[in-house]
Amino acid sequence: MKLQNIYLTFAIIFMAFGAHSQKKYELTTPFDEKNIPAAPSYQSLDEWAAHPGKEDPADLVPKNRIGLKNQQSVAEADVFFIYPTIYTQEPNNNYTWNADINDTDLNQAIDNGTIKNQASIFNGSCRVFAPRYRQAHYSAFTSSDKESCKKSLDLAYEDIKVAFDKYLENFNEGRPIVIASHSQGTIHAIRLLKDYFDEKPLKKQLVEAYLVGMPIPSNIFKEIPVSKNEKDTGGFVTWNTFAEGYIPTYYKNGLDKATVTNPLSWSTDNPKEISRQKNLGGVGRKFNLINKAVDAKTHEGLLWIGKPHIPGAGLLNIKIWHFADYNLFWMNTRENVALRIKQFKNKQQ
Repeated sequence: MKLQNIYLTFAIIFMAFGAHSQKKYELTTPFDEKNIPAAPSYQSLDEWAAHPGKEDPADLVPKNRIGLKNQQSVAEADVFFIYPTIYTQEPNNNYTWNADINDTDLNQAIDNGTIKNQASIFNGSCRVFAPRYRQAHYSAFTSSDKESCKKSLDLAYEDIKVAFDKYLENFNEGRPIVIASHSQGTIHAIRLLKDYFDEKPLKKQLVEAYLVGMPIPSNIFKEIPVSKNEKDTGGFVTWNTFAEGYIPTYYKNGLDKATVTNPLSWSTDNPKEISRQKNLGGVGRKFNLINKAVDAKTHEGLLWIGKPHIPGAGLLNIKIWHFADYNLFWMNTRENVALRIKQFKNKQQ
């Protein structure tokens, strides 16, 4: 599947998901190269949403599970995490197509949302690096102005490249690397893997890529395969979450060709339902762990789940669980990262 087709599918997912979230603002003016936010250099810790050199929400763990700790100080690997689109509202400054990384309100939404609920997964076995970047506005996936959409996404990716270069130059020191992302972040992560890892020397440091929230075919890379089980390393896992039995109207725009990993079994070829008894815990709105949160099974490119095991679940009528792709499987993902790092280190030795 070509990357532009992934963009299209993302746009349709975003529009469909909009029914379950706050109203999104649609940009109407073209991308203006003379009117973009200043580029970050990533020399200041303020330019990182998460960094082991500062306190941030990626350091947090749910308090209702005994034994969970932030282990970044002793971690043997790093995660480079690329967060999803949070910039969906009407711009509150003169910038439109790309977010200003100095936007205080937006940064607070990023930190209290995706960094706390998603990036924190990895603090059990990785130092967490998550750059603030001039993310593309929601309209970059819905506008008919394709030239502006492309320029906006390219600008966002340029920041990711600069941040990753800075990470490699100043912090990596040959350590194993996990790449993790969600939604818009996964679009940038695919490009990053192609530019830096696929058929490149750095591939030998890749533990695994968690490319969540976008439909990805198994052959998108040349030398980075889809992982088949919980212990594979050097590959990628991916899933897109929907209510059981639901097939979205945009299914044939890429999901029909997508590979899918079940994060309760880490298998890609077992369509049987994995009971919620295997779910080690998902995080809720209060960042508390919910034991046995949900079951899951794969179905032809989709990850299907039953009703979450939470109070009032019977009243939920959510079909597209894009916003909770990580949250529902928080603890399973956390333990899987640790297992793959252990396997990776064993292979090195």
